[in-house]
Amino acid sequence: MQHAMGAPLPPPDPSAFTPGAGRPPVPPVPPTAQGGHHAPHPHPQPHPHAQPPAAPPGAPPVAPQAPGAAAPYSSPPAPGSWGAPGIPGHPGQSVPPPHDVTGHVPLPPVAVPVPPPAEPGTGAATLAVLLIGPAGAGKTTVARHWAARRRVPTAHISLDDVREWVCSGFADPQSGWNEHSEAQYRLARRTCGFAARNFLANGISCILDDAVFPDRPVVGLGGWKRHVGPGLLPVVLLPGLEIVLERNAERSGNRRLSDEEVASIHGRMAGWYGSGLPIIDNSTYDVETTARVLDEVLARSLASPPAW
Repeated sequence: MQHAMGAPLPPPDPSAFTPGAGRPPVPPVPPTAQGGHHAPHPHPQPHPHAQPPAAPPGAPPVAPQAPGAAAPYSSPPAPGSWGAPGIPGHPGQSVPPPHDVTGHVPLPPVAVPVPPPAEPGTGAATLAVLLIGPAGAGKTTVARHWAARRRVPTAHISLDDVREWVCSGFADPQSGWNEHSEAQYRLARRTCGFAARNFLANGISCILDDAVFPDRPVVGLGGWKRHVGPGLLPVVLLPGLEIVLERNAERSGNRRLSDEEVASIHGRMAGWYGSGLPIIDNSTYDVETTARVLDEVLARSLASPPAW
């Protein structure tokens, strides 16, 4: 890059000049009496008695310029042409337009599309759903599939995934339920609630899944209501005990529980019957059918929200 101070700019390459593309060529300067040449002045002054050149036929008249007045602004040469203002004979320079530009490239106006209004039902509505169920109910698989098949942006937030963000010092409830595992569960629920509110504030629906017990309303359903908001729609996914035991047997790692623990959790989940929350028995449903039934249940919940 050339700067205003420093070495002068190199002269343009005569072989790159195309007559008529930019300004007309400058006539040679006559030799002086000593036989030498004077370098042309970068801004030659016209003779005080010289007449202005005649305008071409059909051109608009030009107002006479008062002595000492600044020259009127003329549009800059096209990019890549010769004779940029301020740098005589320097190629490829032009004066950028006054506004709406990036560099020297003018940008067209950009129209931001307005999102369409929500359609009736749940396919295009912004929702916050809490899918409740025992271990092995398939709630994580159903929640992920339901979020992926929607026509609007939807996020899936799994409590177990967030809880396992803790690597060193992870409190595994299988090793014994204690104050550390309880604290990490509470922290994971608050983190999921913050993420859900953030998604909803940006117009993205979300579905959360958690094994919430009906006999612990303060840290269970009530806690989720505080973390996410009163518009949260809870749905219970509760297949039969045999199905839950079979699905739990296919798990591995710390996600797999003992049969006794699965049966105990399933028995406590039965307390949701009579609570007023919608319950889906997906014992004979595949994932796609369960997701479709979940859509129907949510549509009814939107029309008549459950009291919880």
